[in-house]
Amino acid sequence: MSVLERARELQPDLVRLRRSLHREPELGLRLPRTQEKVLAALEGLPLEITLGRALTSVTAVLRGGRPGGAVLLRGDMDALPVDELTGVEYASRVPGRMHGCGHDLHTAGLVGAAMLLADRRESLRGDVVFMFQPGEEGHNGAGAMIDEGVLDAAGKPLDAAFALHVSANRLPGGWVASRPGTVMTASDVLRVTVRGEGGHGSAPHHAKDPVPAVCEMVTALQNWVTRTFDVFDPVVVTVGRLHAGTQHNVIPDKAEFEATVRSYSQANHERLAQGLPRLVRGIAAAHGLEADVEYQMLYPVTVNEPAATEFALETARDLFGAGEVWHAPQPASGSEDFSLVLNEVPGAMLMVGAAPEGVDVEKAPQNHSPRAVFDDRVLHRQAALLAELAQRRLAAGASA
Repeated sequence: MSVLERARELQPDLVRLRRSLHREPELGLRLPRTQEKVLAALEGLPLEITLGRALTSVTAVLRGGRPGGAVLLRGDMDALPVDELTGVEYASRVPGRMHGCGHDLHTAGLVGAAMLLADRRESLRGDVVFMFQPGEEGHNGAGAMIDEGVLDAAGKPLDAAFALHVSANRLPGGWVASRPGTVMTASDVLRVTVRGEGGHGSAPHHAKDPVPAVCEMVTALQNWVTRTFDVFDPVVVTVGRLHAGTQHNVIPDKAEFEATVRSYSQANHERLAQGLPRLVRGIAAAHGLEADVEYQMLYPVTVNEPAATEFALETARDLFGAGEVWHAPQPASGSEDFSLVLNEVPGAMLMVGAAPEGVDVEKAPQNHSPRAVFDDRVLHRQAALLAELAQRRLAAGASA
């Protein structure tokens, strides 16, 4: 029986697990119920399991029956602080929490891969590390797991690392897409508080108004980006939060904003960290004000190793047919802490379409939307692809 055929047999179990995870989403680095469900699903498999200390991670190692190298497969497990509006019968039962990025599918798909590879343990030419990770949504869960030794779990250097990420739109259900080189952006946060002196709105000359300075900063950010960076190596700065004052006729003591900053190259990632704080401080000084500036570098650029990417896409073509595998022409504008793994181990991240059957993928709600729906029909395909990637990469390493 082929990997894909066996994965189809596992589909009902994977759907039950995925929907159970979806009903009880958890946030951040502490996911106790999610961890319990993963451990229950893995029970009985020949795995060496280690639990995280600073986070509720699960690291499981499958020892192959034949000597060889090691491959890591990753699935993230955390949800988003979003009120779900999908109306599906298995919708979140927890107010303010939703699996709006598809991590419940990632988790169930990785469990399926563990089941498939356990079936083939005796012929497996090396070891597989299954990385069940909390805290991808801005909590640096991958970094925490690396600090706790996930990359050393096999007791030998890793030959490759792979991860899948589902998409609620743009890709038809089940299709696979990736590209060599930059596949996702770096992600940073700029936080600025401008401090002045409050007063009466009718007499601004007796106060130090921080509001005009902050307004100037917001527009200056956009102008600076367009005058500083090559359009073929783009940068995105979006102010998502801006706050000042309590009433229309009161000049506040302070005004503040936060922006997300995205970049597609390491060089621009570093330039932004230096240039943006300098820009806003200069504007504050020109207004005779002070600015508290915090620039937090979250995740670096996610860079796929070219050979690993071509290997992964070819594996997908063999499994699903060339017509359902797409060579992405440009990177995605989202960010991923799997970038931290790929900084240490050659590998690739691939996107898997999970748009529901019959929807217009160009108009479907995107990841992170409260209306995003991910079709769990793709679960067996995720499991089969992850398992086949590990199996083939270990075989290739053993024969090299």
